[in-house]
Amino acid sequence: MNRQTHNREKRKWNRLPLALPVFLRSVGSDGKESLEFATGLNVSAGGILVATRRALPLAMQTLLEIPVAPFTLPAKAPKTTRKLQAKIVRIVHGDDFHLIGMRFQRPLTASTVAKRSPKQAIPRKRSSTV
Repeated sequence: MNRQTHNREKRKWNRLPLALPVFLRSVGSDGKESLEFATGLNVSAGGILVATRRALPLAMQTLLEIPVAPFTLPAKAPKTTRKLQAKIVRIVHGDDFHLIGMRFQRPLTASTVAKRSPKQAIPRKRSSTV
């Protein structure tokens, strides 16, 4: 079995090749807070691969924020998550950028997003006129 096949089989969730703008918030060993703008290259329920300009240390705890448009969503919109705690688990250094693999503290599953009360449930279409 080659290494690539072995790594693929270790993954618990499929990766989606989505380019997402993200902010990484962290606190350095000196206690100084930092904010890094980065690009998510792929994401799964368990983590994300991001490209950054600044190197961050392995095992660092971070807060990943996905920016959203500045308007209020209607009450009937599905509940979403945009702030995720993550730990850096892998780093590949490049000349102008660094690829950072991060594992979410809690996987992105339906149970990690707050559930709505039955009154707030989004109505489902029961039949079609087509």
